[in-house]
Amino acid sequence: MKEEIIIAGFGGQGIMFAGILLAQGAMEEGLWVTFFPSYGAEMRGGTANCSLIISDEEIGSPVVTNPSSCLILNRPSLDKFEGRIREGGLLIVNASLVDREAERKDLEIVKLPATEMAIELGNVKTANMVILGAYLEKKKIPSFEKVIESLPKVLGEKKKDLLEINGKALEKGRGLVK
Repeated sequence: MKEEIIIAGFGGQGIMFAGILLAQGAMEEGLWVTFFPSYGAEMRGGTANCSLIISDEEIGSPVVTNPSSCLILNRPSLDKFEGRIREGGLLIVNASLVDREAERKDLEIVKLPATEMAIELGNVKTANMVILGAYLEKKKIPSFEKVIESLPKVLGEKKKDLLEINGKALEKGRGLVK
């Protein structure tokens, strides 16, 4: 098994947090993981993406050129990465911020109003977790439970007050695709 993932959006949308959480959950499950962040020149509002490889065997290179899954939180990221997803891959889109349909017909496409769902939960910054929850339900790599268990580690002591809302957002995303 080898899953290659790109998570992309604007800086400030929690792209790196989602990637690190996914990586931590996979490591907790005993899988091999690479995590490769990429930032735009700006801190907030610029582009941000990360690529991950999760495998049950050693990974030779952290480079993801044709991901099997793409989690997209904004329109510029869809424009940039849609063409790179491998045939038959999974594309999860934040329909709240992406104002066009995907052009590819050879992908499994899941559109979620992640920003609206996050606002309903009480924190717009959890749209990333709504999207990640949907991914976890679709792929089951790593297990949803391992990612939930990893939340306290990744958030750390300083942000433990965000544990509950992030867990709820993951559950929300999971429930939207069940």
